[in-house]
Amino acid sequence: MIPSCLQTHPSLTPSLPTSLPPSLPPSLPPSLPSPLPLPLSFLFLSPPPPSPSLSLSEQNLLLDPNTHVVKLCDFGSAKMLVPGESNIAYICSRYYRAPELIFGATDYSTAIDTWSLGCVMAELLLAQPLFPGESNVDQLVEIIKVVGTPTRQEIQSMNPNYTEFKFPQIKAHPWARVFKSKGTPECIDLLSKILQYTPDKRVTPMETCAHALFDELRDPKTRLPNQRPLPQLFDFTPEEVRAAGDLMRKLQPGQASQVSGGAAGRQ
Repeated sequence: MIPSCLQTHPSLTPSLPTSLPPSLPPSLPPSLPSPLPLPLSFLFLSPPPPSPSLSLSEQNLLLDPNTHVVKLCDFGSAKMLVPGESNIAYICSRYYRAPELIFGATDYSTAIDTWSLGCVMAELLLAQPLFPGESNVDQLVEIIKVVGTPTRQEIQSMNPNYTEFKFPQIKAHPWARVFKSKGTPECIDLLSKILQYTPDKRVTPMETCAHALFDELRDPKTRLPNQRPLPQLFDFTPEEVRAAGDLMRKLQPGQASQVSGGAAGRQ
């Protein structure tokens, strides 16, 4: 890791959407110049099965302020998830902890990392954590204050063994009001699809990459704020191409049948 370590992580980089030039999506902060879901989709697919759980947080990201390359680091809590095998529920930094973990689930999927991804993206927009809980219970309170009280069905989807359903009934806070002017409609739409209680309803990292929020990154004319070209975003591996299926037409317009040597670029 040391030779490839980059200079900083998002908390040390200005995260003000208004500082972006018109050439980049206005909802995309300088510290998120390329879709974070790309490395997640790569790791989730290599190798299948089992799939890794990463314990993703904002502190686990390294970025190069010149090239805007983003890398994941600190895999000390990472674990290969094997279907039917019990896992620990107390994992992942609290602010980024998926609700099913708070409900004590031990049979979970990589959707916990998708939730963490949404929390990181929201933090980059707000310049502060979206769910700043001071304890495990308080973390759930912070989530409910924004997402609303989970239904019985949603709780069951997170942990079928959870039997306590007595929660104050709080309506979801509209996402547009949560982010106010700090997020475009496309950004708000994406985060609303990631930060859902039901794990299976959260969009996958590959689906996230194909979202309209990142359309401008597929434009060959798009440049970084320093006018450098974007880092390589579309060097998909054969596994990713097969997993994406028809999504590849959106992910890599005009190159759906082409597969570059992406694995080498991810080492």
